[in-house]
Amino acid sequence: MIELENITKIYPMGKVEVPALQGVTLNIKQGEMVAIIGASGSGKSTLMNIVGFLDKPTSGRYIFDGADVSRLSDNKLAEMRNKKVGFVFQTYNLLPRASALSNVELPLIYSGSGQKSKQTMEALERVGLAARAKHKPTELSGGEQQRVAIARALVNNPSLILADEPTGNLDSVATAEIVSIFCKLHQEGITVVLVTHEMDIANQTQRIIRLLDGKVISDEKVT
Repeated sequence: MIELENITKIYPMGKVEVPALQGVTLNIKQGEMVAIIGASGSGKSTLMNIVGFLDKPTSGRYIFDGADVSRLSDNKLAEMRNKKVGFVFQTYNLLPRASALSNVELPLIYSGSGQKSKQTMEALERVGLAARAKHKPTELSGGEQQRVAIARALVNNPSLILADEPTGNLDSVATAEIVSIFCKLHQEGITVVLVTHEMDIANQTQRIIRLLDGKVISDEKVT
């Protein structure tokens, strides 16, 4: 599903070029659940942005579902992103004055699908929050807000979920609930890629990919 071949990403900082990724090569199969770990500045977020069509590599090839997306236009990347990928972030990124239902509907509106209450409610049901559909984020716990964010990521039925430190702001109970949801989605056949610094979470995936200074230093199956 995901094939990265010698991917580099260099950011110009004035007269200096800063390499964020240096020759990353890896494959992720459809339906896998993978953790990406590494210290701050190791290239995790840059890698996620490229995999999720938010950024382009400086060099190298990115094959997604058999298509070379490395050189697609910004409009084509946006189209791929809307149809294929669901994003979950540490900070939830919910609209504070909108209900859970309205927050989950946003990707449908942005993609031109309009408001589809049935599809939105189904996404909330998948994360166990249908009963809280009318509540605003301020009326929800951190774990519930993250579940709304996951429902929003699911509403377009993506084949890939990218989660960047999705439990970073949560207590242990909420963390366990969120990880359980990701494991369930993986069992349903969705490809799940988690960026995390917590080894107990990484160990619940199938593979752990370690980054250091923009390079993959290990790629191991979880036993």
